[in-house]
Amino acid sequence: MTARRPLALLFDLDDTLWPIGPVIAAAEESWHAWLAEHAPRVAQAFSVAELRVRRMALLERRPELIADLYQLRREALAEVFAELGEDPAHIEGSMRHFAVQRNLVVPYADVLPALPLLQGMLRLGVITNGNADLEVIGMDHHFEYALSSSRFGRAKPDPAIFHAACAAMGVAPQDAVYVGDDLRLDVQGAQAAGLRAVWMNRHGSTAHLEAGVTPDAICATFDELLHWIRGQIQH
Repeated sequence: MTARRPLALLFDLDDTLWPIGPVIAAAEESWHAWLAEHAPRVAQAFSVAELRVRRMALLERRPELIADLYQLRREALAEVFAELGEDPAHIEGSMRHFAVQRNLVVPYADVLPALPLLQGMLRLGVITNGNADLEVIGMDHHFEYALSSSRFGRAKPDPAIFHAACAAMGVAPQDAVYVGDDLRLDVQGAQAAGLRAVWMNRHGSTAHLEAGVTPDAICATFDELLHWIRGQIQH
């Protein structure tokens, strides 16, 4: 049976359109420096790594916070501020500072040349568990719709977030393709929701074999993604 011609192409953001590890590492260092200036008791008592441990401990107790990592960060920080008698008025300032740093992303070199070409073929959208702001980053004009887990209240791989994005774009799940780097959240999540899934595997990983996951396509670059999409459209 020939696959249906896709109508919409939806993307993950972090580690799909840009590398996120170095950005988060730099953002956390800058955030900690901000805390050292405005909430010194917190910065003196907790390193970046120790604050991360506190967030993970809070997430264990309140797993629903996985849908909003900013809220997780905010609430873990509020606990620490309260313990140390630090002025909670600085929590929001620290979050604003972190948000600015977190959006200082640099797309992979092949992404920006490919997006307008993909836009010419399909309707583009975004489903993300992260907190990137496409408007701040300057890439929102490429996508007609974006849905974040923090806005929706449930995170990938929950089928509901994929179904909500498809419904908002007016396409059936089987007419949509999802592109992401994470085998569980992106590939398995999208396929379980009825979408086709492209695994963006920039580093030649064979993790899908060990995991028993079969993406509909595996692409190392956006040029390969373009080639695959053209093939699907010509069916």
